[in-house]
Amino acid sequence: MSDKTPRRRTVARHGQLRSPSAVSQIMKIVGIAMAVVLVSGIGVAAYVGTTLFSSFSANAVELEGHESIPPDIAEFEGGFNLLLTGVDTCEPEYAHFFGERCEGDDANGTLNDVNLLLHVSDEPRRITAVSFPRDTMLPIPSCTDENGNETSSMSKQQLNTAYSYGGLNCVAQTITELTGQEIQFAASVTFGGVIEITNSVGGVEVCLANGIKDRHTGLDLPAGTHTVEGLQALQFLRTRHGVGDGSDLGRIGNQQQYMSSLARKLISSEVLGDVPTMLKLADTVLSNVTPSTSLQNPMMLAQIALAVKNVPFEDIVFLQYPTLEDPNNANRVIPDRDSAQLMWDAINANQQLQVTHQNTANDGVIVETPEPTEPTEPTEPTDPAVTETPVPSETVAALPDTIRGNSAAQATCSNGNVRE
Repeated sequence: MSDKTPRRRTVARHGQLRSPSAVSQIMKIVGIAMAVVLVSGIGVAAYVGTTLFSSFSANAVELEGHESIPPDIAEFEGGFNLLLTGVDTCEPEYAHFFGERCEGDDANGTLNDVNLLLHVSDEPRRITAVSFPRDTMLPIPSCTDENGNETSSMSKQQLNTAYSYGGLNCVAQTITELTGQEIQFAASVTFGGVIEITNSVGGVEVCLANGIKDRHTGLDLPAGTHTVEGLQALQFLRTRHGVGDGSDLGRIGNQQQYMSSLARKLISSEVLGDVPTMLKLADTVLSNVTPSTSLQNPMMLAQIALAVKNVPFEDIVFLQYPTLEDPNNANRVIPDRDSAQLMWDAINANQQLQVTHQNTANDGVIVETPEPTEPTEPTEPTDPAVTETPVPSETVAALPDTIRGNSAAQATCSNGNVRE
């Protein structure tokens, strides 16, 4: 960032976690420097060597409209978008964890239950991660599936069925039609992949303001701080009945707490500073993530890494796409396009985002409020003749209160439904 570019002031009004110093430099593995930060009900960071990269590219998926990607991300006007999708594939080695979902007729098809659009802006770099409720009813466009077959368009279907119709490309086309955002990059990860990735970094620390007991996922955790990994991490991400009002909307807030914590761990010295951990993580990610063909170029991955590696936590914002109750089905939602348009306008203008929504008992997380501090007395300048030129303030976009979210710098705790 240029020295002439003013730093953004923090607008979050809740508890703040101190941002780490910038990562000193990208380490070199097998001659290629890489670090990719992908934040979704799943986030991963990996240093990728050429010997590992071939397996990553083997199952790559073509995104319609982006068959030819410029060699430099600077050519993407307004920044770029990366779609992260979590799919509930019933892999044989993990199927026994999921009961009814992977038994009988329910085992057919694969659903995109986690859908996260990561927008990385131009300078000054900001990262906005927008989660889309899986129960959103919306049009699904005609798509080309992985076998080259053209699927039929549908006027109203549940978002999490898009993958079953046309794979990762169809999810990307559906999100693009909804948002107007071009998606240059995409990746999907399975439930089993989440288990293995979380294990490779030694688990993720989560906070529970109230206990969670969910018989549907098997998760049973008391209030407090816990390090979850393996199956327990997946149970934490999947729990719906155990947080907030028991809806998918409440679950998203809980997932975002997990992703914020994982993002902080991935860029800490605990992971980035530990070569064996990074190599293990790289191998795990490449074995469990299906990318778009636009992510096949190792140097493009390196550019993405360089674009995001120094973004401070307060500039990484997690939002939930706004919705309204579906008038035809109280258990489903429809897009709140008016609120969403205000959100996209602010994101496209690269404005500072202010979340005005105040979390309630229905939300999946509680945002911690810091203890008030005593005001400090102003100090006189040592030389009255010298005055500091004020830094112009940036435009702050106050989002509608229909949009839930928080920054990665804010401390949040799961709002479990087991209260002491």
